[in-house]
Amino acid sequence: MMKRSYRRAKIFFGPLFPVFAVVCLNMALLSAFRLGFAVWQHERVSAVGGWGELLLQGARVDFASMGWLMLVPAVLSALILAGNRLGRAWSAVQRVWLTAGTLFFFFMELSTPAFLATYDFRPNRLFFEYLTSPREVFTMLVNGHLLELFVALALTAAGAVLFWKFSGRVSRGLVFPRWQLRPLYAVCAVAALFIGARSTFGHRPLNPSMVAFSSDAMVNSLAINSGYSVIFAAKQMGDEEKAGEIYGKMPLAEVIERVKTMRGRPDSDYVSEEQPTLTSNTASVRRERPKNVVVILMESQGAQFIGALGGLPLSPQFDALAREGWLFERCFATGTRSVRGIEAVVTGFTPTPARSVVKLGKSQQGFFTVADLLADRGYHTAFIYGGEKHFDNMASFFYGNGFKEIIDEKDYENPVFKGSWGASDEDLFAMADRKFREWSAAGTPFYSLVFTSSHHDPFEFPDGRIELYDAEKQTRNNAAKYADYALGKFFEAAKKSDYWKDTVFLVVADHDSRASGAALVPIRNFHIPALVLGEGVPVVRDPRLISQIDLAPTVLSLAGIDATYPMLGFDLTRESPDRAMMIYDKNFAMMRGDRVTILLPSKPAQGFIYDFAKKELVPADVTEEEAKNALAAVLYGSYAYKLGLYEETE
Repeated sequence: MMKRSYRRAKIFFGPLFPVFAVVCLNMALLSAFRLGFAVWQHERVSAVGGWGELLLQGARVDFASMGWLMLVPAVLSALILAGNRLGRAWSAVQRVWLTAGTLFFFFMELSTPAFLATYDFRPNRLFFEYLTSPREVFTMLVNGHLLELFVALALTAAGAVLFWKFSGRVSRGLVFPRWQLRPLYAVCAVAALFIGARSTFGHRPLNPSMVAFSSDAMVNSLAINSGYSVIFAAKQMGDEEKAGEIYGKMPLAEVIERVKTMRGRPDSDYVSEEQPTLTSNTASVRRERPKNVVVILMESQGAQFIGALGGLPLSPQFDALAREGWLFERCFATGTRSVRGIEAVVTGFTPTPARSVVKLGKSQQGFFTVADLLADRGYHTAFIYGGEKHFDNMASFFYGNGFKEIIDEKDYENPVFKGSWGASDEDLFAMADRKFREWSAAGTPFYSLVFTSSHHDPFEFPDGRIELYDAEKQTRNNAAKYADYALGKFFEAAKKSDYWKDTVFLVVADHDSRASGAALVPIRNFHIPALVLGEGVPVVRDPRLISQIDLAPTVLSLAGIDATYPMLGFDLTRESPDRAMMIYDKNFAMMRGDRVTILLPSKPAQGFIYDFAKKELVPADVTEEEAKNALAAVLYGSYAYKLGLYEETE
């Protein structure tokens, strides 16, 4: 029976049979390794109920890996593999390809147990960092892991022999179709392997965040085979390593000195040599019991949509709430992407020309976040979202850095409206209100990031909720007005709840809807609303110039939470920063008062005056000190990320 099935498969797949056979072999090997690792870590896998998800998502990643590995040999085999001289030459090359590819994935799995035991994670970017120090690594292996090294090398050698023999066996006795049918074989191979490699029909291919499903980063990493993990890490490393060099160089000591001088804190506030920006902070508001903290991050809801900030009359609910809380009239976002806004309000990290730390490899675990700080103090920490949690790598970052629970699109039963970006803002806020009531009733303090999505292209929202501002329904303006409507409904419910009196709320945009214009940095499109609400929060219209990174320290202070953290943001209940910093593509702007210094890659710093009335930049001279301070500000984030200066603190 087995032999008959083998012969039928050879006939059916024809010249593609060697590729098919090696894909099956690799899928079996990778699944066996994953199952073995899961059994080894069974307590942690069981604790998050992850057995089914782990094996299913693991198979998905494995097939995606095989798709990228086998795409080229499959196409060439379909077109030219035959019994002639060219076909025989390609067969030999293909055997090397199939054997080497299989051996790579096999070796990476053999390397995984030691890596897991040491770092609690599959091999990642650290694997490459070790390759830059081969002598030290080899010495370490010989002196401390000689047996493991010998076993790994022996198994790798044995694997090389076995895989070579296997590739030879499956390459013999092939059945070749007529030449007219070969293009069809090639098209079928491309379709199957390319779709498998992307693993989704969406516009974003598979990434580790798509298969993150638990609050245990190690368990999540088991779903990703180690070969895929290191290749993905290698792909990400370029941005990280170059980020700090595009504007110029400055010694770390000078960077830290300038950053501290700009921060304006006494030396006695700094408590660590290893983390030079780590400070001890006493809340300005003293409370018997620190309050809950809720951060409502409004997608694309820039100041241009907020009537209270001089924008269009699209925010009657926000405007009414602004009369009840602390409104920051000149708050500026750090960037133009959601992950940059998340970075600012959740971690307080300064912007760099690299991607947000939400997406970078070294910040997926042990990176400071407010969630991690509060989770260590018994808070239930949660991310509540209407869309898919893996978008922009959010799931991996949040699970790895203090968030105990993520609620996303799959958790909404019978939403009132579901669009391209998931459940509507109404559904999102209804879910948040329900969860907050549950946690409050249980006496559990909570920290939650609630991220809206309705104000996002294609601007879908339910009918009959608002009086349309534009005649056409699906526009930015109408979506902004709907988002405001949903926000108002939430606070109407929250004020009637038991958790209202025990919670500090921050309502802030992640970024503006669009950033455009001829300016090197379109500062007008970085202006965002920021409002703190809650029982006991003073009613203030605050005209000071502030940055998104100032909001986390301020909310912690208003909630009555004393804390030690590396954030450089100001506690606005005590301090006046009069500065903001922004990244626009690869251009960095440091704004102090109305003076703006803009850094561009490989060019001298440029100076401007920002006209707040006209919302325009006017060219001006830039001093050497301003240029150096701006360089220090942007290099700090790069150094802090690379050198591990921004780690969790408690």
